[in-house]
Amino acid sequence: MARFDHILTQSANGVRTITLNRPEKRNALSPALIAELTLALEEAESCECGVVILTGAGSAFCAGLDMEHLATMHALTPQEHRRDSENLARVLRALYDFPKPVIAAVNGPAIAGGMSLATIPDFTLATPESKFGLNEVRLGFVPALAASFLLRQVGEKRTRELLLTGRLMKAQEALQLGLVTQIVATEELMQTAQALAQTLLLNSPHAMHAVKRLLAAHSRRRLDEELEDAIEANAQERSSEDFREGVRAFLERRRADWPSLKAKV
Repeated sequence: MARFDHILTQSANGVRTITLNRPEKRNALSPALIAELTLALEEAESCECGVVILTGAGSAFCAGLDMEHLATMHALTPQEHRRDSENLARVLRALYDFPKPVIAAVNGPAIAGGMSLATIPDFTLATPESKFGLNEVRLGFVPALAASFLLRQVGEKRTRELLLTGRLMKAQEALQLGLVTQIVATEELMQTAQALAQTLLLNSPHAMHAVKRLLAAHSRRRLDEELEDAIEANAQERSSEDFREGVRAFLERRRADWPSLKAKV
């Protein structure tokens, strides 16, 4: 097994638990964490486990992309922007195509890319305190990668509303939209996830893998095209003046003064 700095892995009773382990950063997605999560999923795919549980350490599931990393993006080349987008797309696609059942145990806020990590898995268990949202437009960014997956889950009209407002929603609303499978008391979250995993382990592994292959195959070609478009959109938007201003405003705790508004005056 690989040695991780930002991920914890544990195997017991046929279940591999992967824990995002940057609690001091609310498990924000740095390039290192994304790379480690990709590797952890690769290891879980080839190990003898039958079910994977994905959760976060501390009080948050995942706060989205690391703001400290975002603040340095102005210095990246277009090729580096694209590589960053490709790496995030790769881990989201790995979750979507994962051959074994995956349970997200959402122990707190799941924001931006963190919402995708929380809702792409087969099952999403959330605590009453969990919140979900794709707030990228508030930072002058485009949640392009998330859009392809969200469209398949809630439809175009609701996707437009969530992406254009960037608002947060509580676990109950996410449950009603079908993004959350079950709301569980905080102290019972991991126990419930483990119990669900043990129930799944009673099923035929071959049949479950076949179900997941079939569902993934239905959308593979179109998803390939959509994610390629999303990667390009992500890379381009990271170079925009609105994005730079959005990140600065967030870090300085002020309202953004969008350059694109001034350009129209």
